[in-house]
Amino acid sequence: MENMTYSQAGVDITKGNEAVDLIKPIVKTTFRPEVVTDLGGFGGLFALNKDKYEEPILISGTDGVGTKLKLAFDMGVHNTIGIDAVAMCVNDVLVNGAEPLFFLDYLAVGKLEPQQVADVVSGVAEGCRQAGCALIGGETAEMPGFYTPGEYDVAGFTVGIVDKKKMIDGSKIASGDVVLGLPSSGLHSNGYSLARKVMFEKVGYKPSDEVALLGTTVGEAMLKPTRIYVKTVLGILEQAEVKGMAHITGGGFIENIPRVLPDNVDVVIEEGTWSIPPIFSLIENAGNVEKSEMFRTFNMGIGFVMICDQANAMKVFDYCKEIGEEVYMIGMVSEGNKSVIIK
Repeated sequence: MENMTYSQAGVDITKGNEAVDLIKPIVKTTFRPEVVTDLGGFGGLFALNKDKYEEPILISGTDGVGTKLKLAFDMGVHNTIGIDAVAMCVNDVLVNGAEPLFFLDYLAVGKLEPQQVADVVSGVAEGCRQAGCALIGGETAEMPGFYTPGEYDVAGFTVGIVDKKKMIDGSKIASGDVVLGLPSSGLHSNGYSLARKVMFEKVGYKPSDEVALLGTTVGEAMLKPTRIYVKTVLGILEQAEVKGMAHITGGGFIENIPRVLPDNVDVVIEEGTWSIPPIFSLIENAGNVEKSEMFRTFNMGIGFVMICDQANAMKVFDYCKEIGEEVYMIGMVSEGNKSVIIK
């Protein structure tokens, strides 16, 4: 009788080791001085610098990339999707004013292809470099029969830190405050089930199709990585007092901004105060999607929102001009009941 092996069952440990060897030098480019571990252990070690904080608060976040992965599979492009995985986590903890410290990723594949794994992790590492956090651990799981060969899922987890006195929770937001928006790079990582249905099923585009309105192919426009706002926003917080912030992800303006509002105020968003990227107009018109649905599903060109009083808003504008960052005044806070109104 033939002796069965793990490899015959579809899991190749040798290729797993090869993938680890490929990603080790990539991962080390993200290390911060606080990292006190090497790769290959059972856990990632990170020595917290307690002297920097009076009352350190750790803030964690976890997320995935969603059906944007399908586009990466279709295009055979795997070196940017990891940026999205990092962005979705670090932008979330940033909302409370936290600096992301470290990140861990989870990559599950149907059949392990070392170069594909290295490409995905290179994107994760790039996202970590953009956020200034260390990639100190991860897991690559080969799961034959669970994922189609060539396809995978990726998710991430981050831990950030903020001094308690500097934590931002939205509780001070009041009527008359200003709503500022930092532009997105496009769709980011939300609404892809609707976007793909409109673009590829209803309209019949292929990812390789050039569209003049987009100035690029459909696939390139839709695969643009999510912006990471960490360094820009942490710089802003050194210059101005910000009362509340929101990462505009799934649920768009309508669902995300109320998460940081007190019960007695509304936010009124003035459409037209920023340029909506053409990818959103294309989806809206081609799919006959109602405006309210667009603002409930997509970021509509604004990926991160900050709320502050008018004096501090001017400080934000001055700082952003100094560093060459775009920022828009997109609305105001009024008395209300924790809602977002698009005008």
